[in-house]
Amino acid sequence: MVLNRREAVLTPIPRSMANQIKNRIVINLDQPGGVPRTTPLRSGSRARDGRRWPKVLGILAAFCVAIVVIVGIALFFWWRHYQKTPAYSLALIVDAAQRDDMVAFRNQLDDEQIARNLVASVREKASSRYGLALSDSLQKKIDDLLPALWPQFKDRIHTEVAKEVKEFSSGAKSKPFVVVALAISSLVTITMDGDNARVTTPIANRPVEVTLRRNGDRYKVVDFKDDVLVQRVVDSMMKDLPPIGALDLKIPLLKSPKPRRRNR
Repeated sequence: MVLNRREAVLTPIPRSMANQIKNRIVINLDQPGGVPRTTPLRSGSRARDGRRWPKVLGILAAFCVAIVVIVGIALFFWWRHYQKTPAYSLALIVDAAQRDDMVAFRNQLDDEQIARNLVASVREKASSRYGLALSDSLQKKIDDLLPALWPQFKDRIHTEVAKEVKEFSSGAKSKPFVVVALAISSLVTITMDGDNARVTTPIANRPVEVTLRRNGDRYKVVDFKDDVLVQRVVDSMMKDLPPIGALDLKIPLLKSPKPRRRNR
């Protein structure tokens, strides 16, 4: 090996060995300090890196799809379970009332049971209207009239309950059903008792209690406790009951005394 002043001449190596060398160091003697430079890697390494990224992206995409599918399945089963809760049935009632769909609204109410549970309260308030004029015979007459008034009684209760539900859900008007169904639980208090669910909520700053009973996969309203509702029903039924002014009270204390003639 012979070295001159400008460069170093190295003994050549066979071509087969040169292909196995990835890097080689060249010393430039023209530059002061002889800073070595490294030759770049072969293009084959870059090609392998380029082929690796599609695989990584494919794995990430498959992972994201799997997460979406798992979440979708979980939401589906959760929604199916939620459809069997009292809150969902209450949301159906609210939605039907806001859409004025009385057929769907009536399907969520047990009018017969509601009327049976309210008849005692209505009878008591109706009787109190007569005050001292209420006698045993008049009470019997009122009781005899109630069966004949039963269809009107149920229709009136149905109408008043619909008004109450609309008043309660006035803020839910024009909102999607899913929003109403998910928000209803935060607006009421639901207490479970076997197949019965007691729902309490304030309406116009007064407490209202609704009882729902399981009916298959849904719940139906079977009781509605609200003094204002009962009062409205009584007011609408008073015209069908015996009028107070037409009664023969037969109470001496209430009769006007006859004027006395003065003796001259």
